[in-house]
Amino acid sequence: MTRSAALATLGAGCAAASAVVATVALIHRRYIVVTVEGESMTPTLADGDRVVVRRARLAAVRSGQLVVSGPPTGERWDRHPLPAWLIKRAAAVPGDRVPRDAGPALRALAEERVPDGRLVLLGDNPGRSLDSRQCGYFTSGQLLGVVVRRLPRATAGDRQ
Repeated sequence: MTRSAALATLGAGCAAASAVVATVALIHRRYIVVTVEGESMTPTLADGDRVVVRRARLAAVRSGQLVVSGPPTGERWDRHPLPAWLIKRAAAVPGDRVPRDAGPALRALAEERVPDGRLVLLGDNPGRSLDSRQCGYFTSGQLLGVVVRRLPRATAGDRQ
């Protein structure tokens, strides 16, 4: 093989490796794996389940979808140890009616419809969920993304 042919082959290999690295970086920016902590989403999700989350803006969220959001903020909530992420069901998105019957914080809201930049998030297990029932709206800035699938649980034989 001539020197120029070897350099061309090496260059093609480096370009292919760069494309793989760029693809992995793009996937990492777009998708993230989150582990469920707690019982707020049972029976849909259990403590220890893992889900794939597609980073998304509020405009891409539809009522009924599972989403991952940051915890509530503000003086009332800052005193409590809260997880970094909450997995909840989007009960109402901008323009939807506020589901007032879901909880006390929602009954206290003045608007008939969810305003822009806000959403109502509810856990599937009301007795074990910190959500819009207690804290009202979540904001678009708290939203990480939409759950796209649950990953299979690891079995004892999978661990090494």
